[in-house]
Amino acid sequence: MNFDLIVLGGGPAGGNAALAAAEAGLSVVLFDEQPTAGGQVWRAPWPGFDAPGGSPERRDGDALRAALAASNVDLRFGRRVWSVGGNFRVDAVGPDGNESAEAPRLIAATGAHERVVPFPGWTLPGVIGLAAATVLLKSHGVVPGSPVVVAGCGPLLAGVAAGIVKAGGTVAAVVDLAGATDWIAAVPRLLSRPATFAQGVGWALKIAGARVPIHFRHAVRRVEGEDGAEAVVIGPVDAGGGNAAGPEIRYAISTLVVGHGLVPGAEIPRLFRADMRFDRRLGGHVPVLDAEGRTSVPGLYATGDGVGIRGAVAATDGGLLAGLAAAHDMKRLDAAAFAERAAPARRRLAGVAGFSDAMAAMMALRPAQASSVPPETVVCRCEDVTRREIEEAADSGATEVNQLKHFTRCGMGPCQGRMCGDVAAELLAQKLGVPREAVGQWTARPPLRPVPLADLLGRFDYSDIPIPKPAPL
Repeated sequence: MNFDLIVLGGGPAGGNAALAAAEAGLSVVLFDEQPTAGGQVWRAPWPGFDAPGGSPERRDGDALRAALAASNVDLRFGRRVWSVGGNFRVDAVGPDGNESAEAPRLIAATGAHERVVPFPGWTLPGVIGLAAATVLLKSHGVVPGSPVVVAGCGPLLAGVAAGIVKAGGTVAAVVDLAGATDWIAAVPRLLSRPATFAQGVGWALKIAGARVPIHFRHAVRRVEGEDGAEAVVIGPVDAGGGNAAGPEIRYAISTLVVGHGLVPGAEIPRLFRADMRFDRRLGGHVPVLDAEGRTSVPGLYATGDGVGIRGAVAATDGGLLAGLAAAHDMKRLDAAAFAERAAPARRRLAGVAGFSDAMAAMMALRPAQASSVPPETVVCRCEDVTRREIEEAADSGATEVNQLKHFTRCGMGPCQGRMCGDVAAELLAQKLGVPREAVGQWTARPPLRPVPLADLLGRFDYSDIPIPKPAPL
């Protein structure tokens, strides 16, 4: 089926891109794997689950879902996109098997995935990501097993810890890679978003009210347990995120919730060989864009956290600009109308730049984090590749990440390097003594996500199978 525009992703960026383009007169189809719009940050409760509401994220998500439902956007939720090919043909698996769509233009708004810098025991049951914890809380109304230690870096630490406390869980400790002075230094930029700053203060007060100890400038050293997480040991780190001298602290746990920032999900621009650049502050490799989200590939746009970790507010307006740009490029908006509709979004983006920069800096991968990974620790959990094996591959001649993949199978598992890629590349660059960008990035190729063959076939019985006529004798 043909459209003017395909949008991949139904979060704040993709949803608003689709709405802006459709309001300008384009025929738009939106694909998303989730059952409804909202993405990670504006995630809706899973059907049949009663998750708590009333948060700003829930209200914003409900508003986006209502706007999309009232629009003429063709909404394809519950679809896993596994291939994007020439002429922007998208193949996705849905409830009835494989389906496809084509358009002369495509907006990739595929969000970000979580980074966890490995440590001994991180693959044990009971260790989950900060993003996974938010899914449990927002979508399912489920509290991770208590007692919980929440560890890592960035604003999501406080949000998850406060959410667990509010839902009745027990948080044994919060372990923050940053120092208290880092947060204090960021306050002037955080005040550019008063409502969001006030929300963060509310999280801090909720944590303080529950008398949860906060360990600044600390990180997880290891998780102990046989069949699952039983205890977590933390220790001090220096300003660069590397292990520092000082006493270790042990907490008995049922769950460790951990995350070290986000990595842009830029698979679609990589798949089309769009120009890319490495920006540590933005989370890693990101596509080179103009002010409206155009990539170097004609007809391909990218927006949201998939082009750099900037947060939901920036994603909303970035998506709106990309949708308007697609309509303008297809001659549905003249220059004056485009400028008029884009101006408010440009002003809002300029206004949140300081806040976004401060939060991005908190979540950026610190090189010393990777250098503190012990040699026998698994880095690629899909293929059980350790740090030692990554460095041995470098000794054997691997000079970039795709050679590393060839030598070790690192990045060849079901996640296709999403979990391990950032840290593996950092370790390879450090071993070789070269800049991070010199080791490159994974080559993207279909299938973009694991897809069972049965799902591609869909539902059928033998009467649906065409039987050719016998060949003439």
